[in-house]
Amino acid sequence: MRICFLHIIFLFTCAGLFAQSNTDGLLADQYFKNKEYDKAIVYYEKLSNKNPVQYYKNYLTSLIETKNYKEAEKLIKKLSKKDPNDPAYWVDLGSLYKVQGQDAEAKKQFEKSIKQLSPSQEQAIDMAKAFMKIKEWDYAINTYKQAQRMIGDIYPFNFELAEVYGAKGDVAAMINQYLSVLEVNEGYIQSVQNTLQTSIGSESEAQKNEIIKKELLRKIQDVPNKTIFSELLIWIQMQNQDFEGAFLQGKALDKRKKEEGTRVMGMAGIFAANKSYDVAVKAYEYVIALGPKNYLYTNARMELLNVMYKKVVEKGAFTQADLLSLQKNYQIALNELGKQENTVPLIKNYAHLEAFYLHNMDTAISLLQEAVAFSRQNAAIAADCKLELGDILLLSGDIWEASLTYSQVEKAFKYDAVGQEAKFRNARISYYTGDFKWAKAQLDVLKGATSKLISNDAMDLSMVITDNLAVDTNEVPLNMFARADLLAFQNKDEEALKVLDSLTVGYAFHALADDVLYKKYEIMMKEKKFNEAGVFLERIKNNFPEDILADDATFKLAEMNEEIFKNKEKAMELYQDVLLKFPGSLYVVEARKKYRALRGDVVN
Repeated sequence: MRICFLHIIFLFTCAGLFAQSNTDGLLADQYFKNKEYDKAIVYYEKLSNKNPVQYYKNYLTSLIETKNYKEAEKLIKKLSKKDPNDPAYWVDLGSLYKVQGQDAEAKKQFEKSIKQLSPSQEQAIDMAKAFMKIKEWDYAINTYKQAQRMIGDIYPFNFELAEVYGAKGDVAAMINQYLSVLEVNEGYIQSVQNTLQTSIGSESEAQKNEIIKKELLRKIQDVPNKTIFSELLIWIQMQNQDFEGAFLQGKALDKRKKEEGTRVMGMAGIFAANKSYDVAVKAYEYVIALGPKNYLYTNARMELLNVMYKKVVEKGAFTQADLLSLQKNYQIALNELGKQENTVPLIKNYAHLEAFYLHNMDTAISLLQEAVAFSRQNAAIAADCKLELGDILLLSGDIWEASLTYSQVEKAFKYDAVGQEAKFRNARISYYTGDFKWAKAQLDVLKGATSKLISNDAMDLSMVITDNLAVDTNEVPLNMFARADLLAFQNKDEEALKVLDSLTVGYAFHALADDVLYKKYEIMMKEKKFNEAGVFLERIKNNFPEDILADDATFKLAEMNEEIFKNKEKAMELYQDVLLKFPGSLYVVEARKKYRALRGDVVN
């Protein structure tokens, strides 16, 4: 019993001591946090006797802040004796001398610390990091250089040196450390790219990017037999979206390594995906110039036309001469490659060009009917052509034939995305022709479509019908708007604008007012009248801030300022409006991404 009693007393005593120690630690840390260093010292002094390492940094800082330099020196030396292999204490001592203005003593201690290094990778890294913590970049560099001399080729410290040079702001020295690694071992390319990823690509780092490119070009000239430097330069140019420069380097490397266009073909796809269509055209033309015997020739021909087509359809950056040149290229390509199943994508796009841009309806319809005929073995391809055919029939004014064509696709692919798309286009015809109840019934079914795009389109059109019939049983305004919508689809823009103007005059305060402005914006964009288009968006944003199109208008206006008007500040302001005023908008994710890119953040 006595032994048991003594054990209990011992346990309670230990628990009490532990609790006291824990309380002292909390009080010390709280005083330290509040910058009441003199009070913190009282507790750290007691705690340091029991656990010197745990409280060392805070205790040392408290002593230095209260100018207890002698106590600070004693503390450093005491712990250094206990752990003589930890270089952090050596550096702390030099730092203490520097705080006191004893620069000569500090220098002496720092240099002595470096001389005391043993041939240990871990010790060198610890010491260099200690120097970096007090921003003594040159001593950190000298630490690694001393370690290099001692350890030799076992571990070169290039990545660590690059980190110090980067922190110091010596970009040229930083990149040269990475290049030195690659010169010895090209297998480090991924590690170098990963490290550089955070240093390149943003507008704010433009000067750094230029230095990196300059050093790489110098290395390419100095060591012409090492193509890894060209590879890295291409990667950096692609990250910076310097696609012209990347193409020139890629083309040179493709020739040098006799890659027969493989590299350039892959790069062309990236250029096109980033909508850098002019550079993509050059890249595909380079591959085509390698000749018909090249295994990439046919694919390059087709992709070239796809890019030229996208430049017209998506960017609207074209002249009549561009359209005629593209038409000629389609004719040459189809004569050479033939009209067959694998060239159907070309035929479909060519038909779209003929119908929607060159207004040759008969040619377009004939092309698509041919494509459908020789695609009967592949129902999906035939269906895709039929959808385009339906659009062209609608464009030409043959509404019921268009509806019949859509219905054929819907029936054949009832449960597939292409069938749902056909159903949507048929519902849109009902809307154009004023059969709003039927249109809405079909659109409501399509809200649950597997394709998010179809679902969103169905929801938007259904809302136009619902919002404008729920408050007014008079269908005349909606009929006028639907008619204008059809005329705009048929490229009868002048007639569409007249109908929209009549709607505004006759029904000035109708719920369709913001829809009318948005439709006018779309027509102006199609006609490349960008200033007028911007005015319509401004009016929606200012006059209808609570309506459903307010977020669309704000986001589109931001894009116009960024891409067309080149007004970065205004674009940033508008993207921020989307984030703050419309947190539930579908545009929030894209607006945040674009805002950060304009601000100069590195966006992956």
